[in-house]
Amino acid sequence: MHGAYVKPWENLASAVTPDGTRLELRRHDRDYVIRAEGYDLMVSRAHGSEEAMVGLALPEPPADARVLVGGLGMGYTLGTALAVLPPAGSAVVAELVPEVVEWNRTWLGPLAGNPLDDPRTEVVVGDVADVIRANVGLFDAILLDVDNGPGALTQRGNGWLYTRAGLAATYEALRPGGAYALWSVGHDAKFEGHLRTAGFMPSTHPVAAHGSRGRRHVVFLGRRR
Repeated sequence: MHGAYVKPWENLASAVTPDGTRLELRRHDRDYVIRAEGYDLMVSRAHGSEEAMVGLALPEPPADARVLVGGLGMGYTLGTALAVLPPAGSAVVAELVPEVVEWNRTWLGPLAGNPLDDPRTEVVVGDVADVIRANVGLFDAILLDVDNGPGALTQRGNGWLYTRAGLAATYEALRPGGAYALWSVGHDAKFEGHLRTAGFMPSTHPVAAHGSRGRRHVVFLGRRR
């Protein structure tokens, strides 16, 4: 008797980020992975922490809530934000890599309910830092999922987001009472202090990656006064 057939991973597409990092979109049955230089950057089966981030930042969104999502990824953060936004709310999603936007319009879209098809969504193909700098007092929440944390960058250029200048610009881009939320693969003992220095009321929240057990990630939350 022969061993059971194991379906191989399919390489669906690839892209290169502005700093030269190679991304690969792979599929195995119903599971998808976006890899960066050979390691798993995002996996479709673990997205609970992204959903928790939205809940922490937007417990009671106002009727005209406007949200900025930094990093489209597999669409889970955007899809969850749209699910809690009122009908008159809107979301801007900034994605640096145009191929990732295309992957969400094709293979990945159904995973998060096709959030790019929602008329409340505006897609910006570019750097989320530019969107932050260009808008003052516009957003009720800024949700960042562009790195593995403030000390684990996926793009060298993202470092500005976590500097004193970057956090100050983020603070100014929020409406009073608005929230900044940052997804991180792990804790950073200094970052909550950086948020406080920038004027935020900070807090740190361990959240489950998927379900109630297993690996946990961290959401850093800063609320504008």
